[in-house]
Amino acid sequence: MNREQHLQEIGVVLPSLPAPGGNYLSAKRVSSLLHLAGVISTNSAGVMTGTVGLDRSITDGYNAARACALTQLAVLQRELGTLDTVAEVISVNGYINAVAGFEDSPAVINGASDLLIEVFGEAGKHVRAAVGVNALPRNAIVEIQMTVRIEQA
Repeated sequence: MNREQHLQEIGVVLPSLPAPGGNYLSAKRVSSLLHLAGVISTNSAGVMTGTVGLDRSITDGYNAARACALTQLAVLQRELGTLDTVAEVISVNGYINAVAGFEDSPAVINGASDLLIEVFGEAGKHVRAAVGVNALPRNAIVEIQMTVRIEQA
């Protein structure tokens, strides 16, 4: 079973991709590494906004991080044609729009990490950062940036 079939089996639908919000690339390949620009938390209603610890819960943040990971999977599929050429997820950098002193950033970014492991299995395990910040573009709850290693043709 390929990874797109696996997504269907687990009930995951990849979102439509927004246009980049500035003068940058969504992805840049360097040898066998594909670096993905940060994406903010969105769903079918638009940008998932708010501040964890103020008007959003850890669960809201977890769901926002998962939404970011879904967008990154859609970027990978567009760039590579298939998720089957992803050899492994190398790193995930997660940023959480949070109140000062928020200590549960890892619990929020688990939303992305858990999905990546669900989709890629062992190849989805990665190193990461989970950082609380005082603002994100468009007041998004979460932003995720990733690097993956792809199979050489």
